[in-house]
Amino acid sequence: MAKVLVLYYSRTGNTKKMAELIGEGVKKESADVDVKDVKEIKVEALLNYDGIIIGSPTYYGTLAAEIKKFLDESVKFHGQLEGKVGGAFSSSANIGGGNETTILSIIEAMLIHGMVVQGNSSGDHYGPVSIGAPDDRVKKQCRELGSRIARLVKRLG
Repeated sequence: MAKVLVLYYSRTGNTKKMAELIGEGVKKESADVDVKDVKEIKVEALLNYDGIIIGSPTYYGTLAAEIKKFLDESVKFHGQLEGKVGGAFSSSANIGGGNETTILSIIEAMLIHGMVVQGNSSGDHYGPVSIGAPDDRVKKQCRELGSRIARLVKRLG
């Protein structure tokens, strides 16, 4: 069965809520999902998943140090994540906070690992973005990201 990890860091709870919504989308597609705070998981666990979705709050236009550290540690598995499906999401305090640059930083790391990243032709193209707490639009985008990633994992599996 397809197995997806939704990994996040959250200080205010907004990114955590997004992660949980993405997990709902994965479950909707009858795939296994683990929703984990970055502090609860070791980087070696990445090898156990077919899909990896990472979320971070936006700090100074980029990802949180906790997510950056995790991605830096993943270098020891360079080449071993190739072909896995990836996705990203972010939250910030304001509309010009750098959400897209945060998501692109995560996606860049995934591409360097050789992962497959699917964009979205409608809605949030790079991944779901929330300004403050997730509203109904963001909730829908999060669930859809989880569903899209799960379907792609199954198709490639």
